[in-house]
Amino acid sequence: MIVRHLIVVFLALVTAGCNPFSEAPSMMDEYVERVARVLDGEVSLSELPEIQRMPRRRDRRMDMPDLDMGILDFLSLYGCQLQYVVGERNSVMGRVMDPLNRLRYELRFIEAARDCLPDIDREKLKKSVEQAIDSKLESLPVAIWNATWATEEIETLFTLSKGYFPVAADGNPVSDLSADISRLNSTVQSLLEGRLGHSLDYVGEVHQRWQAEHRAGQLLNSARLLIARLDDATALIRSRLGSRPLCIDGKPNSQSDIVRNMFFSVYIDRVQPYMSDVRRARDDLIRPLAALSVAQEEVMPDSFSAWSRRYLATTGDDSLWQALDRAMAEHTESWQQLLGQCGLRPGA
Repeated sequence: MIVRHLIVVFLALVTAGCNPFSEAPSMMDEYVERVARVLDGEVSLSELPEIQRMPRRRDRRMDMPDLDMGILDFLSLYGCQLQYVVGERNSVMGRVMDPLNRLRYELRFIEAARDCLPDIDREKLKKSVEQAIDSKLESLPVAIWNATWATEEIETLFTLSKGYFPVAADGNPVSDLSADISRLNSTVQSLLEGRLGHSLDYVGEVHQRWQAEHRAGQLLNSARLLIARLDDATALIRSRLGSRPLCIDGKPNSQSDIVRNMFFSVYIDRVQPYMSDVRRARDDLIRPLAALSVAQEEVMPDSFSAWSRRYLATTGDDSLWQALDRAMAEHTESWQQLLGQCGLRPGA
């Protein structure tokens, strides 16, 4: 019984491994090959468009201006809650804070300094604290940027080394990430508008999820794959449109039946659902990430701005996602023209 069970498991694994529709690259290659076969065309798989990695962390991270150390040392001796906050910053660990903890420190400093002001009776010291608050408020957008787009964790979310967005995934693979980023967008917007009372306790968990899941990078990989292979298939269909018609006088024939069957069994049943999954995940994940980027344009480094226009923006001449929408639309139109020769235009 054990041997029989192992044989069944082995055969199942072999069968799954031979299924070209189980993974995105093999599915799209198979699709182009079948289009070529039914249209008597030559298979030609183009190179995938190049994708630039997210700019390096050192190029994304913005320098945070520090208050004069003399003022910090003086404030640390004053005797209100601010002394403990400043003491934290002056500690050995405080000097190597990660971006999220640095943002937390900046917010605690502003809160503690504001709370201290009513108890300060020395005018010169009061003025120094007010200036310190103004300085922290001015540099707060930089701290927010560093705690979002300059983290190590977001690099992992966008890594290109973890393959493609899954085919026929159960549920919505990006639902938790989408909810995280929507909440983070709300917090960032509030902080930028001066409402500083929001808790950042949940942000550490968001960063952990970024480090554990690689969906944004997988979506970029899938977008470039779809663009290349849809364009390959479109070229085959257009080549046939430019030569002999699939049907004479709009009358279906044996070849048009074969083409139509492949259209429904492969394109409609396999490829189109995957395209829909990628676009839905794009809307759920990439769009809120784009909003997180756009909200911080004032402090965004130039190198990141170019990358954002290419891989986060869903419109514009530079946008990867605009290129995907174009490839999908042109491919759909090509199929409609071809099948329309036989009175089989989809949706007619």
